[in-house]
Amino acid sequence: MMIVLVAGSVMAQPKARRQQQQQQGQNVGQNSSRIQNPRQKRQQNQQGKQAASQNQGISQRARLMYPTSLDMPEDVVWRRDLYREINLNDEANAGLYYPVEPIDKQMNLFTYLFKLALNNYIPIYEYRLDGNESFSDSSKVAMKTILDNYHIFYETRENKLRVENSDIPSAEVKMYYLKESAYYDQANAQFRRKVMAICPVMMREDDFGGEAAKYPLFWVKYTDLEPYLSRQSVKASSLNDAAMMTLEDYFTMNSYQGKIYKAGNRMSQTAARPQFGEFNATNANEAAKKEQAKIEKELELFERGVFGHTPQRDSLDSIAKIQPENEKVSKKKSSRSRSRSVRSKKNKSSEGGSSSSPRITVRRQRH
Repeated sequence: MMIVLVAGSVMAQPKARRQQQQQQGQNVGQNSSRIQNPRQKRQQNQQGKQAASQNQGISQRARLMYPTSLDMPEDVVWRRDLYREINLNDEANAGLYYPVEPIDKQMNLFTYLFKLALNNYIPIYEYRLDGNESFSDSSKVAMKTILDNYHIFYETRENKLRVENSDIPSAEVKMYYLKESAYYDQANAQFRRKVMAICPVMMREDDFGGEAAKYPLFWVKYTDLEPYLSRQSVKASSLNDAAMMTLEDYFTMNSYQGKIYKAGNRMSQTAARPQFGEFNATNANEAAKKEQAKIEKELELFERGVFGHTPQRDSLDSIAKIQPENEKVSKKKSSRSRSRSVRSKKNKSSEGGSSSSPRITVRRQRH
């Protein structure tokens, strides 16, 4: 039995009353916890966002406040948009293809890009029939649509799409369409080349064993993908396995190689379009090669025209290059002078020996 002191009086409290008070106290505690729940929820949401940002590598706020690279200014005075075909069979681009299936944390570009899009970290945009990209909200495409259209096996768990590593068609993606812009930044007086968008291309053979057909999957805006590329590395050399570089550096340094299949022009045509003669594969390939070489030459001439020829550096290397030439000239001069002196001596000696005047000797006689 419980004894309660109230204003100097002593009274006994029954057990039923004691239980009722305890229950009321629990209800008050629950009500107070309900009042604190919104604050706790905010704290939990912040912690969840921080954990998600750590998993993703960079938060949305950090991406906006601390951009990883400079965007192309909108007020540039000169710009040329190019579309390249990046073939992963080329040695310079092989690092984007291997390993075909993930090994620990190492994976190729398409597997990494596929997982980012599957987890809604980056938006993807449809590939139009004309090949031109559009990054408006109406052009966004759901990842489920891509999985259904190209028959990629997936499962739905807790309202999320799940795709196993073995079901990701990274082995079939052997090509990329890449859009880059070559522009002159007059604010910094620099000539730059920046990647603007990437489109993975799936190469699938038909049931009859014919030539593999190209299936462009979707466009990805490079500014959306760029913050995540610094967390994935790629081999930088075929001879040195220790030479590694991030995917961000790979695209920033323009280490990829690819032929130009389309260039920005007023008629939005491809890079090469034969106007005369019969249109066939041979003429098209030759015309494409000529047009690609022409465009590359135009870019080189523009860069040279802006900056001019690079002056010779006043360094030890330049002096060392000049010295051997001077030494050769001085050696030639010294050899010529020596030959002249030898010839003059020979001439003098020959003149002295061939003279016809007799020699007279005088002997002193003793008396």
